[in-house]
Amino acid sequence: MTTETSHRTARVERNTLETQIRVALDLDGSGRSSLQTGLPFLEHMLDQVARHGLIDLDIVATGDLHIDAHHTAEDIGITVGQALAQALGDKKGIRRYGHAYVPLDEALSRVVIDLSGRPGLTFHCDFTRAMIGAFDVDLFHEFFQGLVNHAGLTLHLDNLRGDNAHHQAETLFKAFGRALRMAVEPDPRMAGILPSTKGAL
Repeated sequence: MTTETSHRTARVERNTLETQIRVALDLDGSGRSSLQTGLPFLEHMLDQVARHGLIDLDIVATGDLHIDAHHTAEDIGITVGQALAQALGDKKGIRRYGHAYVPLDEALSRVVIDLSGRPGLTFHCDFTRAMIGAFDVDLFHEFFQGLVNHAGLTLHLDNLRGDNAHHQAETLFKAFGRALRMAVEPDPRMAGILPSTKGAL
């Protein structure tokens, strides 16, 4: 973790035979993003996380897209998760828990986060179609599973209703950004205190 005046930042590189990924994030940013992944719809979703989470997020990813997008989407999630864990550091003084409901026209999603140190994903979204443009909706689960596993957080994502798959996905990612913003926010009443009776997160 890089310690600046008030900013919690991280830079992570992940290189495999399938993907090469660089992620930089600032949990105390302004919502700016720079995304080069070869997956335009996923970039649109990640931009929602940055904007609504007030996280500065830079991602450069090269992957075996000639096969399909699976490895790239999953490994982006893994690398973002690693960066998130680094930027959070010892987690002292944060709120730890976050939640958000976000609507978009007919769609509504709820996201609840616990920065518990224990990876757990509950994902409920019955997308109304299998593809959004050229993006396979199954890969949203893979992205979040990779993120959860490497950030060490408990994450519940529920699309409560929606007829348009684009709207369903966008409400999930916007709600994730809002919930994450709440969870990582410093709590002035918890300054220097770890939000756990276990003494570790």
